[in-house]
Amino acid sequence: MIRGKEFVLKLFLLSLLITACSSGVIETTILQPQEITREKVIDLYKENTKVGAVRLDLYLPLLKDKKVGVVSNQASIVGSSHLVDTLLSLGVDVKIVFSPEHGFRGNHSAGANIKHEVDEKTGLSIFSLHGKTKKPSKESLDSIDLVLFDLQDVGVRFYTYISTLHYVMEAAAENNKKVIVLDRPNPNAHYIDGPVLDPDFKSFIGMHPVPVVYGMTIGEYAQMINGEFWMKDSAQVDLSVIPLQSWTYDKEYILPIAPSPNLPNQLSIYLYPSLCFFEGTEVSIGRGTDFPFQVWGHPNINCKEQLSFTFKPISMPGKSKYPKHENKDCIGDDLRGYSTDSLRANPKLEVYQIQEAFNCVNPNNEFFNRSEFFNLLAGNKTFLTQLKAKKPEDEIRKSWKKDLDSFKLIRLKYLLYK
Repeated sequence: MIRGKEFVLKLFLLSLLITACSSGVIETTILQPQEITREKVIDLYKENTKVGAVRLDLYLPLLKDKKVGVVSNQASIVGSSHLVDTLLSLGVDVKIVFSPEHGFRGNHSAGANIKHEVDEKTGLSIFSLHGKTKKPSKESLDSIDLVLFDLQDVGVRFYTYISTLHYVMEAAAENNKKVIVLDRPNPNAHYIDGPVLDPDFKSFIGMHPVPVVYGMTIGEYAQMINGEFWMKDSAQVDLSVIPLQSWTYDKEYILPIAPSPNLPNQLSIYLYPSLCFFEGTEVSIGRGTDFPFQVWGHPNINCKEQLSFTFKPISMPGKSKYPKHENKDCIGDDLRGYSTDSLRANPKLEVYQIQEAFNCVNPNNEFFNRSEFFNLLAGNKTFLTQLKAKKPEDEIRKSWKKDLDSFKLIRLKYLLYK
C-alpha cells in the first residue's frame, strides 16, 4: 500500500502524465503505477515531440490584444481540441479562418473549387484559399493584425499546402501583417530526392525551385520562402516560427490525423511522393477506394502473370467524386504489403513503379495521357522524356544530382533542428 507523501507524489505524477498524453504534448505511453517516477515523466517530455500548436506559452503572448486570422484545417489540433476552438476558449480574438485544399473540415475532394462559407460551429467566416481565390484578399486581411498558420504538411513539392503558405505570406507582406507559423513535423523529412523544379514549370502544384521531397518542416520552408526572396517583387514578411520540441529529421512522426482525405495512413504518406506521378498518366492510384496511394492499376494490363491484384474505383464524394476508371476493374499492384519500416530504411523517390506500369499497360493505350500535368508534377520536361525513352533508373537519378546538391546548400541556411 502507498501511503502519505509517496502516494501524493505518485498520484500527482500519474495525473501529469495523463494530462500530457491527452493534451497532445507527448505521444500516448502507458505506464504501470510501479513505473511512475518523476524522472520517467521528465524523460517522456524530453523524448516525445511537441508540435508548435501545443506550445501555447510561446505564442499566446504574441496574440494578446491582437485581431487574428487563422489558416487551418481538420489536422490543426491542440491535443484533442481544434486550434480555433482552443484559441476562442482562451479569449483570443479570432476574426476569420482561411482554409486550404480540402477545406476547413477536410471533407472536400482533391482539386475541388471550395467556396467561402461560414463555420456552423463557431460562426466564423471561412475564406477559401482553394477556389476562385488562392491568395487572401486585402479585404479579408483588413479586419486582422496577424495571421496564425497551422497546416500539416507532408514534405512533398506538389502537396499544395506550401503553395497556400506562399500566397498567405505574400498577401501578408503586401498588407503589412505579421505571420506566425506553428511548426509541425514533416513525416518525409528523413530524405531529399527528385528533380528540382525548373521555374518554367511553376504552378500551384510547384511554385519554388525545390526537389520533389525537400526534407524540411513547414516552418523552415516559410523561412526559406522569405529568405530566398521567392515572393512577388522579392517581398519579405514579418515572420515568426513557433518551433517543435524534441524532434529531429530522422525521427519518425506518426500523424495523429490524416492530413487530407486521400492520405489516410502513414503508408500512403510514404508512398505519395512516388505514386503521385501516376496522376499524370491513365493509371489509377486507388482514388475511389479505401486505400488511395497504396495501389496502382489499369483495366487493360498485359502483365497479368505477375500482376493479379484487382480493385474497382467508385465515386466517393469528399474523397474522390469522379475517380479515374470509375466502376471498372483495374489490375495492378497492391503495395500494402510494404512495411513503413522498410520504406524508411531505403528512402528514395521510386522510379521503378511507374517504369513497371509503363511496360505493363497495353501499348494501344496512351499511357502519359496528361503529359502537361505530369511535367508540372516533375517540375521539368526531362523526366517524362527519360521515361518514354525507357532510360535506366540510375541514369535518371544521376541527372538530378547537381541540382539536388545545390538545393541542399540553400536548405542548410534555414534548418531549425539537429
